[in-house]
Amino acid sequence: MIRTTQSFVENTDTMGQREISTKTLRDWLDSGKKVNVLDVRPLNEREEWKIPGSIHVDVYSELKKNNPKTFKSMEWDKSIPVVTVCAGGKTSLIAAKMLQNSGYEAYSLQGGMRTWRLSWNTADNAFDGFKIIQFRRTGKGCLSYLIISLDEALVIDASLPVEVYQDHLDQNRLNLKYATDTHIHADHLSRTKELAEKNGNKPSIPANDKLKYPFNSIADGDIISLGKIKVRAIGTPGHTFESTSYLIDNKVLLTGDTLFTNGVGRPDLKADREEADKKAIMLYYSIRKLIRLDGSIIVMPGHTSQPVAFDHQPIQSSLKDIMQDLPLLKKDEQEFIQYLLKRIPDPPENYLKIVEKNISGDFKDINTLDLEVGANR
Repeated sequence: MIRTTQSFVENTDTMGQREISTKTLRDWLDSGKKVNVLDVRPLNEREEWKIPGSIHVDVYSELKKNNPKTFKSMEWDKSIPVVTVCAGGKTSLIAAKMLQNSGYEAYSLQGGMRTWRLSWNTADNAFDGFKIIQFRRTGKGCLSYLIISLDEALVIDASLPVEVYQDHLDQNRLNLKYATDTHIHADHLSRTKELAEKNGNKPSIPANDKLKYPFNSIADGDIISLGKIKVRAIGTPGHTFESTSYLIDNKVLLTGDTLFTNGVGRPDLKADREEADKKAIMLYYSIRKLIRLDGSIIVMPGHTSQPVAFDHQPIQSSLKDIMQDLPLLKKDEQEFIQYLLKRIPDPPENYLKIVEKNISGDFKDINTLDLEVGANR
């Protein structure tokens, strides 16, 4: 069982100051309710990650001084609720109280951006014979998928609490036939093992010699039957040695962290320079393999680099469009490798610990809010 401190309590009073839970704000944004989300963090923190559609107000230092004139020159429509946001939910309480005193229906986001990390939304895409639901962790940028054909389901790269997927399965009377990952993840805890076991299955994971728990091994070229369709595993090593993409009924390609709609995966995690070079070469040839597929195939990646809007629009692109829009894919092997290795961003926080936990499959006494800190990298 994964332990989390995220609150799902409705609006509450704390010492006379109203708060709103992450779940409530998520529901408001998902339903299209009008709300002004005011981000009162320092600019450098906001640039790291933010709530989609939020407004940044550069008042952090004034709030820390408890300056009653902080919002004096600012005006918003008082008929629209205001939710103030900071890193941990303390400074935003001061902001909410000041706005309440000025006649606004104002709330502080309980736990701040720390609890927002587990917030999510969805987007659906229907095809002949199957449907895909894209689950998006809006802050982390993690994308996971529920593929449905007839009454059978496949979940790929589960990164949210198991209850999120299980609710969809139960409400739609679906039989979870498979739960799998595209690779061993380094930025979030995989919920695939727990979800599979909850439904009486073993997790299905790309072949590797690292995992310390029983799983059904998936190899390059394996075919998964799901309802009316077939899903083909395509080995795409590079980001990790076991990285695998899934081609769904020759229409949709789930690429994990190998190929994104606007970039490619990173080959450096848990690797020295020599191994990073080797993985970069593998990544080059894996991508060459993918872009030889039909250009009309829709790519749905495992991550996005920006906070995911509550717009119900799938994050996706055709292979043809990715080829046209991403100059990196037109480079030869040496250019690709040099370009890639010179532009590696900082690694995800706690990634070594996350990899260790995903390998062990033992999440007892883990606080996800602390371990999965930070935005997508």
